[in-house]
Amino acid sequence: MAIFEIGRICYKTLGREAGRKCVVVDVIDENYVVVTGPKSLTGIRRRKVNINHIEPLDKKIDIDKGASDEAVLEAIRKAGLEEYMREKITISKTTQALSR
Repeated sequence: MAIFEIGRICYKTLGREAGRKCVVVDVIDENYVVVTGPKSLTGIRRRKVNINHIEPLDKKIDIDKGASDEAVLEAIRKAGLEEYMREKITISKTTQALSR
C-alpha cells in the first residue's frame, strides 16, 4: 500500500505553503503526486509536488482519481474536515532541514 494514495490528506513541509494542508488527487510516479488545497479552502492550488516536500497525515477522504477542486471540497465538507484543513501546522527550522 502506498503512503500517498488518492484522498490522503498531507501537509507541505517546504516552500511558501509550508504548514498548509492539501489532498492528494493523483499519483504520477514513485516521486511525484498532484495535490490541491483546494485554493479556496487552504490556499494551495493544484500542482505537482515531490513526495519529499509533503508529509502524510492520518486522515483520508473518499475521492476519485483526478477529482475536481469542487469534488474535493465537497468530500472535505462531507467528512466534516473543513476546520481541520484550515488549521496550519507549525514547522520548525529543524523539520525543514531534515526534509531536505
